[in-house]
Amino acid sequence: MHERLAGVVIENPDWLAFIDRYDRPETLFYLDPPYFGNEDEYGKALFSQGQFEIMAKRLSRLKARFIMSINDAPLIHQTVSAFQREKVNLTYSVEGRKGTHAAELIIFGGTSHE
Repeated sequence: MHERLAGVVIENPDWLAFIDRYDRPETLFYLDPPYFGNEDEYGKALFSQGQFEIMAKRLSRLKARFIMSINDAPLIHQTVSAFQREKVNLTYSVEGRKGTHAAELIIFGGTSHE
């Protein structure tokens, strides 16, 4: 098993530093920020609502492509209006929310590579 992980590098930078470091035309980013309105679930002051606007501005300048999943909230629609969006209905399967129905947005963007 350790051979499979020989070339793996584990990093834990801030999301913006990570995007800045790896933004290349051949990169595909998957972003899964905290749900809008629930930013403190991962710890106080780790991610604020203001970060969504910063994220949208940075994503608009990507060389890479991205996919982001986020809860379906009106302010998110406004913030990411420059990107393609698809609403998806789902049912949570995690404990505490199991069986709860919700809607998420899948947001796509970045440089297209034909």
